[in-house]
Amino acid sequence: MDLWFSEHHTKNVRLQIKVNKHLFSGESEYQRIDVFESYEFGRFLTLDGYMMLTEKDEFIYHEMITHVPMAVHPNVEKVLVIGAGDGGVIRELTRYDTIKEIDMVEIDEMVVEVCKQYLPKTACKFDDPRLRIYYQDGLKFVRKYVDTYDLIIVDSTDPFGPGEGLFTREFYGNCYKALKSDGIMVNQHESPFYDGDAMAMKRAHKRIVESFPISRVYQAHIPTYPSGHWLFGFASKKYHPVAHLRAEEWNRLGIKTKYYSTNLHKGAFYLPVYVEEMLRESE
Repeated sequence: MDLWFSEHHTKNVRLQIKVNKHLFSGESEYQRIDVFESYEFGRFLTLDGYMMLTEKDEFIYHEMITHVPMAVHPNVEKVLVIGAGDGGVIRELTRYDTIKEIDMVEIDEMVVEVCKQYLPKTACKFDDPRLRIYYQDGLKFVRKYVDTYDLIIVDSTDPFGPGEGLFTREFYGNCYKALKSDGIMVNQHESPFYDGDAMAMKRAHKRIVESFPISRVYQAHIPTYPSGHWLFGFASKKYHPVAHLRAEEWNRLGIKTKYYSTNLHKGAFYLPVYVEEMLRESE
């Protein structure tokens, strides 16, 4: 008998992946956590039945949410990561010797422990000495800080359940206060393609624009996310994501990537017309 994982992207559309093994299933205080092994995408993680990452395409998401701001800001030393329990963002950040401190706030400790055991390709740098992990609500954590971080990466789940508070006006305003005078915030910005996802994207964009003087959106293609067309938000107090791109300096670092490049960086901010129109409406 064939075993298939199925996730509805809308009431009329669903993603199905043929599964080899169901490696883990558990309930934390916050959500159901499952890890599957598939023929096409390798191992993958779901939370409450929603796809979070697969071994085959996770590099796209983690490279784009991390290297875009790192190639713009000239001196990132202290980073706050909110969410990211799978470890992919931490893996990418630890490739920068210039970073001195990484604070990670993840509400669900079980996600981290499960990923350490079953997804070692992403959860491979939790032992980095620069990393401190706080198992707390990110919304409450960020309230306590002013003028502290050079970069905040919001690697949240979708805007419901445990991740709901990370899409509010209060949260983005607190991120603004927690950043230094030239700080950058990046976040996963949902998909613009299906109506429900697009509404969430526009709400988030409106709230970020109200909090930051510079706010831009960029895109990537992630096959296992709804529609495959995924957006990220870039919000800054000082730096424009394209005008202030330090391409030569970043390339000299010699960081080997599979998706991100400084040429792609510039192109990722050129959005389809329908997305530009949605963003203008929300602004």
